[in-house]
Amino acid sequence: MNHERADDQEQLQPSQQKASDDSHGTNDASEDSPRAEAFKEVEAHTDAGVVAGEAEIPIGAVPADTAAEQQTGRRERDGAASTGKYAFLVGAGILFSRVIGLVRQRIFASFFGLSDAGDAFNTAFRIPNFLQNVFGEGALSASFIPVYANLLARNDEREAGRVAGAIFALLALITSFIVLLGVLATPYLIPFIAPGFEGDKRELTTQLVKIFFPGAGLLVLSAWCLGVLNSHRRFFLSYSAPVVWNVAIISALLFFGNRVGQYPLAEMAAWASVIGSALQFVIQLPTVLRLIKHLRPSLDIASENVREVARNFFPVFFSRGVVQISAFVDGIIATLLGTGAANALAYTQSLYTLPVSLFGMSVSAAELPQMASALGNTEEIAAHLRKRLNAGLRQIAFFIVPSAVGFLALGDVMIGVLYQTGRFTRADTLYVWGILAGSSVGLLASTLGRLYSSTYYALRDTRTPLLFAVARVLLGVALGYSFALLLPDVLGVDARYGIVGLTVASGVAGWVEFFLLRRALNRRIGRTGLPFTFTLKLWSTALVSAGLALGIKYFLGVRHPVIVAALVLMPYGLLYFAFTSLLAIPEAHTVVGRFTRILKKLGK
Repeated sequence: MNHERADDQEQLQPSQQKASDDSHGTNDASEDSPRAEAFKEVEAHTDAGVVAGEAEIPIGAVPADTAAEQQTGRRERDGAASTGKYAFLVGAGILFSRVIGLVRQRIFASFFGLSDAGDAFNTAFRIPNFLQNVFGEGALSASFIPVYANLLARNDEREAGRVAGAIFALLALITSFIVLLGVLATPYLIPFIAPGFEGDKRELTTQLVKIFFPGAGLLVLSAWCLGVLNSHRRFFLSYSAPVVWNVAIISALLFFGNRVGQYPLAEMAAWASVIGSALQFVIQLPTVLRLIKHLRPSLDIASENVREVARNFFPVFFSRGVVQISAFVDGIIATLLGTGAANALAYTQSLYTLPVSLFGMSVSAAELPQMASALGNTEEIAAHLRKRLNAGLRQIAFFIVPSAVGFLALGDVMIGVLYQTGRFTRADTLYVWGILAGSSVGLLASTLGRLYSSTYYALRDTRTPLLFAVARVLLGVALGYSFALLLPDVLGVDARYGIVGLTVASGVAGWVEFFLLRRALNRRIGRTGLPFTFTLKLWSTALVSAGLALGIKYFLGVRHPVIVAALVLMPYGLLYFAFTSLLAIPEAHTVVGRFTRILKKLGK
């Protein structure tokens, strides 16, 4: 699988590093190469750093003393204090957006429950969402940010503006064509994405897809804004902008919810989604235009940098595409499992993606431009990447492990407080909990895998993640079909619970992809991964905390979901932080210290 350029191979295979043996799972990372010792002076005062942490690793502060590297070091130190700060801004923006998103989902649940109209709405959104995910945040960030951020690091703002303008023009042209084609082809797509829908339900799905498509095109342009803003380290705006999209839908639901039936309400919410997409793009545009000093939108593909973005774009495009195909297959299978299955899967994904976005994406998004901006010789870059990657893995795992345990043990409490209202009943809560518990299987793998993929993208290698994504999808589809459609009959359970097997299958495939990503990267930059003792401490404290929280839940008996959530989830979180602090886990001390400082400031 020699798909990388020769210079990438030279850069990423220092002679001192050999392929690592991955047979022991998440083993301790080995010592850096001797040449990397020079980094220790720079990083001596770097703590573990968490999403709300304060790790300071100035990009460009490498041992070599060339003028270019000194200039880059000064530029990065002036532009930001730390990766911890960047991750905090990303996390804050995502948290703001996700909280409003959960409010939207709660209001949606109160009007639709697990109804046919809800199934149609969430199934219809999958097609334009495919366009957004493939062309937008994933592929664009992985291909555009490394090139654009590197130009900024070299102070070549004129070429950076030229590249940004060309990419915007190409995106606008391609997206417009696909949106038009998609609207016209919608009636022919529905039998493939919703084979289990019939009659009015299928007609509603068709109409909703046509409405959603233009909004998806606008969201792709919004993703271009995100790429520019992230490269300039303006993380909060880019990740909080989706708030206006959520608010638009919430407004439509509240205004029309008690005035029309479920089918017309679904159409109103879809049109509100399009309006929200336009607002999300417009709200970022003024800042983007101020940051790009030499923006010239044009179909200019003569620049080598533009061509490099295009070359890197298509492998990520196909990588994201195959992952989205997997999501499509999941959605198709869900339509065959009875009324409410597709809707329940959407409710689950809203909660499941919260820690993925808040902790996994925040660290990965903050690290990508940082890694891509690093300068130095081949061994120094490899050592630098190992250091950043290992620290990021710890940051992510510290929050994701208790999230996974919480989903498994306390998922009904979470779902009850978020969705159990109106047409969404206690029985619906238990059904969605089963799906969420299945999703917890691959939660850690998915989030850690994001950071590994970001490391590949920073190295201008988009092909390796593509190959492993294909392997994941093929395995996930095979297991998903077996677990969702065949296993329920074997076990003698209701077919609608096959959706649980679908999420378990996706989790298993996610772990396979993670190990493949880690193994290949370790061969190129040296051993990386989570220390075994660190991982053991996290799982142990999370399980003990969950056990105590379950005791509280049992003692409370039947209570209002809000009361149960307050008296169960809050102690669970506090116990986890207390136990990890007692075990002297640095991430816990950093989080506790930050919140202590915030409370002191509020008390003044």
